[in-house]
Amino acid sequence: MKYPIGIQQFEKIRKGGFVYVDKTAQVYQLVSQGCYYFLSRPRRFGKSLLISTLEAYFQGKKELFEGLTLERLETEWKSYPVLHLDLNVDKYSTPDNLDQVLNETLARWERAYGSNPNEATLSLRFKGVIRRAFEQTGKQVVVLIDEYDKPLLSTIDRKELHEAYRNTLKAFFGVLKSQDQYIRFAFLTGVSRFSHVSIFSDLNNLQDISMIPDYADICGISEKELHEYFEESLQELASANGMAYEQVCEKLREQYDGYHFYPNTVGIYNPFSLLNTFQYKLFQDYWFRTGTPTFLVKLLQQNDYDLKELKGLYVDDSALQSVDDDYADPIPVLFQSGYLTLSGYDPEMGYRLDFPNREVERGFFNFLVPYYTSLLKSSVKSYLNRLTAAVRQGRPDDLMKALQTMLAGKSYLLAGGDKEVHFQNTLYLIFMMLGYNVQVEQATSQGRMDVTIQTPDYVYIFELKLDKSADEALQQIKDNQYARPFQTDSRKLFLIGANFSSETRTVEKWVVEEE
Repeated sequence: MKYPIGIQQFEKIRKGGFVYVDKTAQVYQLVSQGCYYFLSRPRRFGKSLLISTLEAYFQGKKELFEGLTLERLETEWKSYPVLHLDLNVDKYSTPDNLDQVLNETLARWERAYGSNPNEATLSLRFKGVIRRAFEQTGKQVVVLIDEYDKPLLSTIDRKELHEAYRNTLKAFFGVLKSQDQYIRFAFLTGVSRFSHVSIFSDLNNLQDISMIPDYADICGISEKELHEYFEESLQELASANGMAYEQVCEKLREQYDGYHFYPNTVGIYNPFSLLNTFQYKLFQDYWFRTGTPTFLVKLLQQNDYDLKELKGLYVDDSALQSVDDDYADPIPVLFQSGYLTLSGYDPEMGYRLDFPNREVERGFFNFLVPYYTSLLKSSVKSYLNRLTAAVRQGRPDDLMKALQTMLAGKSYLLAGGDKEVHFQNTLYLIFMMLGYNVQVEQATSQGRMDVTIQTPDYVYIFELKLDKSADEALQQIKDNQYARPFQTDSRKLFLIGANFSSETRTVEKWVVEEE
């Protein structure tokens, strides 16, 4: 079987004999029921392929749809002028980048439909192209815009450039409303929905299908599609890894499934990771290796966000629909970028968010560790292995020594200035990466234990202080009887009190008692 890894052109996939998961029933539903749409999905989730499929459809390329659902649904196969703008083609690091991309695209369209020297701005040129395309062909225009927000996401931490890009896009996309009479269909994709860009404030007829049940699986691969299109691949993967078929299916679910774009809808597999797993017969973090934007870390650190809140967080739907001007809340960006997903809904509390799967949770924490510790990216795994071995073998002093090294020298005087939150976040990240049963701030009848770690042979109870004393931390464990839930447990119990010094910026002292 040929897997279309990195191939985003519908025509190339169909002519090249690559496997194609048929989404054309939903494509037909889109084009027959509306005119203006927006879809938000994480990167490498199939948005560009969807755009390409729409382009082939509106170009009347019936032969590419042979054997697909849309072939029997469509009877007319009309051809329309298509204006396809892909904003995912640059890094957007200089003030001229966006203008250059737009100018190059407009020049290509103008070669096809002509230009007017009086159209001096990018938005006027766009307006003129739409009108002339209609006048020359006698048919309304189809506008397809892929990754509209790439310039904004690329400059989220560069305020002046971000503002300039935003103003350019606001004027450019605002053309769509004024040219409505010439437009048959418009479809825009992106990762995030920025509330202040005019495509959302001006286009009041734009349908956002990002969280609509009917289109929950328009990108990605569902469980049903996995077995319909990849049964042979599943068997080959099981054979290559010496696993039973059922084991392979379960591991794929744990690793790559779990995306939900509306409560109680079908779970979606990450298509990029799934196809790579089938191609190379290896379970690895493929999606995460393609790059996590550093602006996500900056958002979390600038706002002193408590990382423990990321798991099992409840928000209302309005918090997920758009990214505000000041970016004070990182949650909408994390959700729309695919690092968090809907895991449930409560009528009173709202949407419940969590990490979609093991690849994302492990990869996200692993990515954050160097930003919260003094470790280089290349040494993270080595130190985590030392910590894991110490925990597994019941060596609390070695565990604390490794922790001391990981923290040493890291400045906590960051944007927000809350040293305690930053210290807690750092420890939370490290402990979560250990892979054992780790609980943070576990409630008891007497209070909350900072951290507990449970292995088959040992239980560790930590109380961690900032600029106080290790003895005081240990005494709190005893006074609040944090060990009571484990008093009949056969495993060896370690009580660990530790103090972190903001002056030396590491664990200054710790005391350990065995029970």
